[in-house]
Amino acid sequence: MDFPILIITIMLPLLLILSVPIGVAIGLSVALAIISAGLPVQFLMQKMFMSLDAFPLLAVPFFIMAGEVMQKGSMAESLLKVSRCLIGHVTGGLAHVSVLTCLFYGALSGSAPATVAAVGGIMIPSMEKEGFSKSFSTATNVAAGCLGVMIPPSVPLIIYGTTANVSVGDLFIAGIVPGVFIGIVLMITCFFLAKHHGFNTKSKKATYKETLQALFDAKYALLVPIIVLGGIYGGITTPTEAGAIAVAYALFIEGVVLKKLTKQKIWLILRGTTITNATIFLVVATATALGQILLIYNVPNALVNALSGLANNANLLLLAIIIMLLILGTFMDALANILILTPLLQPLLMKAGINMTHFGIIMIATASVGFLTPPVGVNLFVGCGISGISIEKLSYAVLPFVFTMTAAILVIAYIPKIALCLL
Repeated sequence: MDFPILIITIMLPLLLILSVPIGVAIGLSVALAIISAGLPVQFLMQKMFMSLDAFPLLAVPFFIMAGEVMQKGSMAESLLKVSRCLIGHVTGGLAHVSVLTCLFYGALSGSAPATVAAVGGIMIPSMEKEGFSKSFSTATNVAAGCLGVMIPPSVPLIIYGTTANVSVGDLFIAGIVPGVFIGIVLMITCFFLAKHHGFNTKSKKATYKETLQALFDAKYALLVPIIVLGGIYGGITTPTEAGAIAVAYALFIEGVVLKKLTKQKIWLILRGTTITNATIFLVVATATALGQILLIYNVPNALVNALSGLANNANLLLLAIIIMLLILGTFMDALANILILTPLLQPLLMKAGINMTHFGIIMIATASVGFLTPPVGVNLFVGCGISGISIEKLSYAVLPFVFTMTAAILVIAYIPKIALCLL
């Protein structure tokens, strides 16, 4: 193994174990590799800059800001009322409401941690008041939060589309049915867990009039995915333009129509958007530079050669990649996995005849499981911050959801029509 690659292999896992932020960990590892290889430091700066010079990436800050506006406003609460009317009366009650609200909210935010924060902040205390255990309440919401990156618009889908040179619009459309499918699987899991633990709490079934009123109150939130996806799928807007429209719409509705935005909330929106974007783009820039180093030392070819025996069997190849993504997701951020692995795997996938749009949905869904597995499980930390439960207890409580999500991902992988039926 070449010395620069050896440095990356040792330093990157070490820095991640020490809880160094993923973007900084990758950047330091690449910088040390460049110095040891005798390459000019300008190489790192140039690759980092060029990685951000992509028009589709402009959609990321727009969708993140739109999600922040809606989170600080009233749209999350209006979606909660709709979910409660539609499914709150089923055994397991509020657990199903949490999943369905996350499914709705995922169409607004595009971020898993943001979905957990917005929905879980309301639902976890509510579930505890109705008799659910703290561990089950938190586990349900952190697992359902993963729908935030599966249901379009999704930041990881935009990153994948840019990296793999796949239409972001096609990825958004392809993500709808798999996202709903995984949401249904999570609800089924909640039903059986609630039965097993004796959490039979359920709300009184809403009347037809109450349901219509809840839908009317949530009309502005429910219009967001129609505006965004309708514009993209109808060929009216690009994903980037749709993101800009989503921001303008959210600001107008929350600020002018509903008058829910104060000066303090606007400051928090701008602050949250800036921090989240800075984190994401640092990962994008450093991971792209890492990919270039790996390319220089022919790591892609080595990986292709190692897996070349599976190239003639698409089913075995997909299984091997899913297992690899699940393992890497325990200690590496989802965006880093997408940015590093996509260029390495793409030649092999194309040789095996695997549709890259279909694979993008598989990759994002599998990478989202990493939000639930320590030590890098971001959703776990958000959930712990809301409920005060220990990370160890929550990691155990979320295991049934990890298993059922993995099973759902395998179904999506081996039945491509689930992802491609709308294209």
